[in-house]
Formats: sequence, structure tokens, C-alpha cells
Amino acid sequence: MRLSELLIICNREMAGVRGAAPGEAEILVSAVTGIPRSRLFLSMDDDVGDASARLFPLIARRGSGEPLQYVLGAWDFFGREFLLSPDTLIPRPETEGLAERAVAALRRSSLTRPLALDVGTGSGAIAVTLAAEVPAARVVATDISPGALRKARENAARHGVAARVLPICCDLLSALKCGGRFAVVVSNPPYVAEGEWPLLPPEVRDHEPPGALLAGRDGLSVLRPLVAGAAGLLSPGGELWCEIGASQGEAVSSLPCGSLRPLGVFPDLAGRDRYVGWKRPERER
Repeated sequence: MRLSELLIICNREMAGVRGAAPGEAEILVSAVTGIPRSRLFLSMDDDVGDASARLFPLIARRGSGEPLQYVLGAWDFFGREFLLSPDTLIPRPETEGLAERAVAALRRSSLTRPLALDVGTGSGAIAVTLAAEVPAARVVATDISPGALRKARENAARHGVAARVLPICCDLLSALKCGGRFAVVVSNPPYVAEGEWPLLPPEVRDHEPPGALLAGRDGLSVLRPLVAGAAGLLSPGGELWCEIGASQGEAVSSLPCGSLRPLGVFPDLAGRDRYVGWKRPERER
């Protein structure tokens, strides 16, 4: 079978998949043939053998409502491909903005070998990004899910930073007792309020881990203790950066933060409140 024929078949089958985005057929064909998506249209006459046998099970999974990222088992984040599983959230573009802020904070650190803490690491996307972008940094990556931590370890090894990323299985309160002083603490915590759960897309509700999404009645049950306890984790001048829900900016600005100095609430590329930061003063009164 030629690649052009396989692509025609995939486009036809994907046309009946509810919610499929433009381009998903090309992504699936690229996945089963190993031909980069950017080269598909230069390779239309290539013989791809029995690739259709590998393609149809993927189309069936996508047709059942499973997110494309889980069907593929991997997704890009910050220019790197991360392995995924049902134990991990899907890395999203808006979270790249959180990683950018954490990377910048690490680079601002005056420490020779800055230490970072990623609370709720999931696939390890943020932790691995920090280690890869700041070669002098070491990163502690915590999560309560053993399955998520397995993927975080795989991804750290995949991107050559396993020696500087330490995955630890623990809950939030235990994470707040981590030893050492961190130049940066970063977290994409659960922030979906219970009342918002029914409003989420079925792909999210039915497939992504609820424990990584739900955060009590107001969506702040995880962020609140994290902010309250961060002063005990940060070194002088250290920074805490978190992702929040688009409607939470005002509420988050009012959270008790002890000796930390608020840095503000910042929007994502769509203009929605998405990131919030605090800093431990260099000198405390």
C-alpha cells in the first residue's frame, strides 16, 4: 500500500470521529508509518506495507472518545516528546507558560546548583523541562501516583536528565516536608472545583485521572496548603509558581501566603488568568 492510499483511508475513517480535530489523520498516519508529519506530502508514493493493520486499532480507540494523546501514548511539551499513560494528565500548551516562568526563576537564582521542586509532577513534563533547560539544576519531582512516577522516570531517562531528577512518591503534605531549600517550587495542581466537573469535555472526564484535576468545592483545596507551606520550602529569594483556573485569579490573590511576597496573577496566551507567583524575600524582617 502506498502512503497516499493510507492517508485517504485514514481521512475517510476519521471524518466519522466526533470531536476529531483537523490534522489528526495525518498525526495517526505519521505515528504508524514513522514518517514525520512534515514529510508526509513528500512521501506519498512510498510503500508503507501493512501499516493499515496498525492504523485501524488506533482509529477505533479515537472513535471511542479516547484522547488522541493517549492513543499515541506520547505528546509534545516544550519541544520534547513525553510518554503518557492513563495515570498522567495530558500536557497542555498553557502549562508550557508555567514551565517558562519556572525556568526563568531558576535562571535568576544566584545559586550555583539550584534545587527545584515540582509538586504533582505527573508525566514529569515540568520537572524534565527544568532539568533540561537549566543544566546546573537538580529537581525533586513528587506525585501521589506510582503510575505517574513511572512515566516521570521514563521521561527523565528519555531526555537524558535522570541523574538530576529525583521522583518521590508522596502526597502534598509529605511534599511540604521535603528537605533542602528550593530556589523554585512549581506546581500544576488540581484546580477543578466539584461543580465544574460535569462541565468538562467528556474526553477529560472519562479518561484523565480525576485525582489530578479535582480540588474540592472551590478548586483551591490543594493550592491553599501549598501556598501556606511554601515559605518553609523556599530559599531566600526563591519563587513559587502555580497554574490556576481561569476564574480563580481574584480568589488566589487573597490566599494567606505568610512571609511570601505576591508576584501577581498572569494570563495565558488566550488572555485568561493562568499563572500565579510568590517570592520569599532575600531578607526577612
